[in-house]
Parts: sequence; structure tokens; C-alpha cells
Amino acid sequence: MSRALRFAAVLLLAAAVCTAQNAPTSAPKKRVAVMNFDYGTVRSAVAAIWGTDQDVGKGIADMLVQKLLEDGKFRVFERKALDKLITEQNFSNSDRADPATAAKLGKLAGVEAIIIGSITQFGRDDKKTGVGGFGGAAGRFGLGGVQHKEAKAVCAITARLVDTTTGEILASVTGTGESKRSGTSLVGAGGGPGGFGGGGLDMSSSNFQQTILGEAVTAAVASTASQLDDKAGALPTVKVEVSGLVADVSGNVLILNVGRRAGVQVGDKLEISRAVRTVKDPSTGKVLKTVTNKIGDAVVTEVDDDTATVTFTGSTPAKVGDVAKTPAS
Repeated sequence: MSRALRFAAVLLLAAAVCTAQNAPTSAPKKRVAVMNFDYGTVRSAVAAIWGTDQDVGKGIADMLVQKLLEDGKFRVFERKALDKLITEQNFSNSDRADPATAAKLGKLAGVEAIIIGSITQFGRDDKKTGVGGFGGAAGRFGLGGVQHKEAKAVCAITARLVDTTTGEILASVTGTGESKRSGTSLVGAGGGPGGFGGGGLDMSSSNFQQTILGEAVTAAVASTASQLDDKAGALPTVKVEVSGLVADVSGNVLILNVGRRAGVQVGDKLEISRAVRTVKDPSTGKVLKTVTNKIGDAVVTEVDDDTATVTFTGSTPAKVGDVAKTPAS
């Protein structure tokens, strides 16, 4: 290779190294939880559509969680775990849109922010009737469109992002959706609840998604999620420091003595270390410091209030009593 070629190669290598060193590191995703939405404003319209009350606030929250997960801008707290916390804390439906209550719940869940909100429109957009507005009316627009007049379906959602440390509302967005199709029935040919079974409404099911109401709701949820994604940078960075011990070992599956109450969440990456010696105060005998050596890494796969299950990888097998902690940044 000529001197000129060697010089050019060195320059290219140096440029590549500088680029790699100066490349921005991606910020860790912020943790959020999604409360069931309040639907008191549209409750009568909901009862008219299905002939009975349905918790559309929970259904929309479930759909929003799924959309946020797909978008990948947030880490989202498990819905089942949140429902369990709500039950344990005796939160009522009236607490769904209360920032103070949400902040308290979010702190217990170990998230930086919690999303609360309300459904403000849900039903037919039949402006010609002048009755019931966007929500419809029980006597005229329920159960598949009694009036046999074609109309589009509409849905509107207001969502607020609440800081769990301060209770401050960091952002407020409104997502709206309208069906592209019109029809005499909001929820299928002939309307009525029959197509959705007796086990409660599943708004994520293909049955519902294919209706004109499902089309409007999906659009509203997508709009809400997109706007929340844009607000991800408004969330404060709160670093959760986890420190616990390995309580059980089964191959590469470990159970730790810390869980959700300590801020552990599914997907967390932890460092597994082993104590090699302790440093004691020579006058009192008090342990001043425990010196550890890292033996491997772990990823949290399951968590409850007081324990976490992790998958361990390392050159040395883990054992009971090893230390599990958040890696140093």
C-alpha cells in the first residue's frame, strides 16, 4: 500500500472513531402507567349502544397501553399490576381523573408519570337530529341505530400526563377520531351487544375494531398516543436504584428479594455481584463496606410486590445471597 493510501486510511479510521465517540446516546425510556379513563360524560350513550353499562374507560385505557407499547417511546406499567394496586388502595371510579390520586398510585407503582383522562365524545355524529349531540341519546340512537339513518361514529379522549413526584400536570392532549364509513349501526349489522358476548366488552377484539364505532375509537386512541409520544421529553428523569439479594436459584432463573415496591419493573437490567470481603471499623466492629465482584447480568422477566424473577447470564453460576443492584451509569 502506498504512503498516500495509508494516510487516507488513517484519516478515515480517525473520523470513524470521532463520530462514534460523539454520537448521542439514546436516553432511557420513561416509565408511565395508564389509569382507566373516566366515562361519566358518555355513560348514557354507552348504555344506549349496548343496552347495558360497559366500562369503555377501561377498554380505551387498554388500547392506549397497547399503542404506546407499539410506538416504543415509553415503558408502560403492567395493567394487571395496576388494577391490583387500585384494588388494594380502594380507589373508586371517581378517582380516575383525579391528579392527586393518580400521583399517589403512580408513586406506588414506581413510575415517573401516570396518564389519566376522560372520554368526552362516544357515539353517533348525527347532527341533523339535534338530540344527544355527539354522544347520542338512549331513546333514539341506541342498539344499532333505531332511526335507521346513516351517520358516522365519533370518539374524543382527553388525556393528561401527571408527574408522580409533584402531582403536576406535565401535558394535556385531546385525541379525536371519526369513522371513515357511515352506517345505521354503530356496532355491527343489526347493532346490539350480541356480537360481543356476555363476558363484557373487549374493545381490542377484531369484532369491535371492524365496526364504525371501533374505527372511530381506534383513530382517537392513535391520535392520543401520538401526542403523548411527543410529550415524552417533558417527563423528569428519575433514576430508580435497586439493591437486593438473590433468594433462590434454579439454573439461570433467579428470584430476588425485591420487587415492585422497590421500583423493579419487567425489562429492568440488573448487575449480579458477589461479596468477597467486608471492611469493618477496627474500634467498633461495625461493617463499613462490603466489597463485591460482578459475576454477571440479569434481566427482570416477572415481578410482584416483594419479589422479582430474573434471567441470569454470567461466567460464574449465581447463588443465594449474591447481590442484585442497578448498574452504575
